[in-house]
Amino acid sequence: MSSFTDRELQYLQSERRLARIATVGKDGTPHVVPAGFTYNAAHDSIDLGGHRVERTKKYRDVKRSGRAAVVVDDLASVDPWRPRGLEVRGRAEAVEGPPALIRIHPERIVSWGIESEALGQRHSRAVG
Repeated sequence: MSSFTDRELQYLQSERRLARIATVGKDGTPHVVPAGFTYNAAHDSIDLGGHRVERTKKYRDVKRSGRAAVVVDDLASVDPWRPRGLEVRGRAEAVEGPPALIRIHPERIVSWGIESEALGQRHSRAVG
């Protein structure tokens, strides 16, 4: 059984392919960058990759800390204004390739505009 709801899975597996991953450097400085992603059903995880991802700061941060967060979002419409998205926080691993990737295992999922189209309605839950 997935940590994600059916609607969240549908959202993750639709046309969206770009997310923002947040990691923390050794000195405690946050680092947020865009990255391509996929939902991995076998691991119930968010997998992030990219060209030579194993050479990136985000990969090194995950390898060191074992933690990361990712946000996938978009605008369902602009009139009326209807943002929607998912934030996934959790245990992360730097998977050596080929291909190398970052795998985030959800521990907390926050979604908005997915379960309900009501503006501002958020759903937050711990998983695992």
